[in-house]
Amino acid sequence: MTTVVVVRKAGQIAIAADTLVTFGDTRLANRYEDNTKIFKVDTDTGPSYLGMAGTVAHFPVLRKAIGSMPRELLKLGNRDEVFDTFTKLHPYLKENFFLQTKEEDSDPYESSQFSVVIANATGIYGLYSYREVFEFKEFWGIGSGRSFALGAMYAIYGKPKITAREIAEAGIAAGCEFDRNSAAPADVFTIKMKEAK
Repeated sequence: MTTVVVVRKAGQIAIAADTLVTFGDTRLANRYEDNTKIFKVDTDTGPSYLGMAGTVAHFPVLRKAIGSMPRELLKLGNRDEVFDTFTKLHPYLKENFFLQTKEEDSDPYESSQFSVVIANATGIYGLYSYREVFEFKEFWGIGSGRSFALGAMYAIYGKPKITAREIAEAGIAAGCEFDRNSAAPADVFTIKMKEAK
């Protein structure tokens, strides 16, 4: 699995992820392969960083699928735009990448199988399997190390001089320290928030 976090504080947005990939009991560290769990996409409103948790197969699929979307359809500037973008992406994933949408027989919708966090100048968002979208006010985490990361970020978020980047780094450090499926080094990206209108 992984540890991926997003943080929003004092006009700064940060997203960070560990770089370990696991195959059952085998650990493939960053030393052996460039394990990037965050990728950047450019939209009309500026860059967005997407971080994912889950199967390794999701990473190239989502990068390719989003990269093939017409720019006018790729909008990630608020909850509704994230929802609309991933709803439009869903049939494309099924048709072109053979997405398996079944989870349980009683599921209310087809699953996209994704756990994604998004960071851009408008805020921090989380997207889950049934295209549920959350906009987080302070911080959040996904992956197997999220509980450790959330605890660490909670403990220091209120400190006045600490930045969003430092909080994200602390979250990833806790995930890497205590989660057996997360390991350093970490990738960290920061963005300046847009002024509210």
